[in-house]
Amino acid sequence: MTEKTDSLFLFPCEFLIKVFGNASDQFELEVLTIIRKHVDDLREDALASRPSKDGKYLALTIKIMAQDRAQLDAIYRDLSSNPHVLMAL
Repeated sequence: MTEKTDSLFLFPCEFLIKVFGNASDQFELEVLTIIRKHVDDLREDALASRPSKDGKYLALTIKIMAQDRAQLDAIYRDLSSNPHVLMAL
């Protein structure tokens, strides 16, 4: 069943989450832990990473199947409160 709200999204839908932080294994682990807390069926190929030019930062893109706005809000709230995350889009 799809849910229509006053947003531009028709749920469920494929959604890309972009997260930026200092390049470290801990950063990637923290982000994936947060995503898995909110997404039960995260696929193996859901994560793409790209280091910055100098290698100091890491950009992660995670593809999920978003179920509703509340799920997305919870993900962004948890990501934003994590000290390893510099920015989440």
